[in-house]
Amino acid sequence: MQSVDSMGFFSPFFICGGAMALEELLESTLQGLGYELIEVERIAHNKLLRIFIDKEGGINIDDCVAISNHLSRLFAVENIDFGRLEVSSPGLDRPLRTEADFLRFNGETVKLKLRVPLEGQRNFVGVLRETNNGIIKIEVEGKLLDLELSNLGKARLVPKL
Repeated sequence: MQSVDSMGFFSPFFICGGAMALEELLESTLQGLGYELIEVERIAHNKLLRIFIDKEGGINIDDCVAISNHLSRLFAVENIDFGRLEVSSPGLDRPLRTEADFLRFNGETVKLKLRVPLEGQRNFVGVLRETNNGIIKIEVEGKLLDLELSNLGKARLVPKL
């Protein structure tokens, strides 16, 4: 059973008699294959299912093909309806969501948007210096800022070009 919200995205659906979100199914499946689920986009109007994955060392086209084939078979077995499946790397400006993401990319330049402003500012670009117990430290223009992970609206790596 699926319902579409006001933005055109599907809400969680039911599998095997129990409620299981698509994201949970994908996360457990991909983790078993050695990949990390970064993001899921499900767009109702054209039944597009877009999945962003990552792994240590990065993603290549062969990874995307293998995961696409695997998920197509899984979705057929689980009776998950979709029109088109896209599997992709998260890109050079990879989103950061979990504490593990911030630990992994320590020393990298990040772009952050806070939910609640700090010192009147919501947007920051700086070098990720430390992550510990839900607090990240970024260096912005020589100043070290402590930011709560719970206050982050968006966080992305800044691409190295």
